[in-house]
Amino acid sequence: MEFLGVSFTEWVGYLASAGLLLSFTMKDLVKLRIINSVGCALFVIYGFMLQTAWPIIVTNAAILLINLYYLFFKRKT
Repeated sequence: MEFLGVSFTEWVGYLASAGLLLSFTMKDLVKLRIINSVGCALFVIYGFMLQTAWPIIVTNAAILLINLYYLFFKRKT
């Protein structure tokens, strides 16, 4: 499936990249972690869409877990 001559898999990769780039423009750490987590989750999906690209999957899954840890377990009161 293609849109504008770009495959669906590539679109997922571009969205993941955009999410990560956008996250680094955030001043608020919570917003940064949330947007970065979305980008990482998209990269994990992208890694599986590329016929299991383990370096992409493992790295982004680890970053996603770290973000979730800090968002839910290390919140400042």
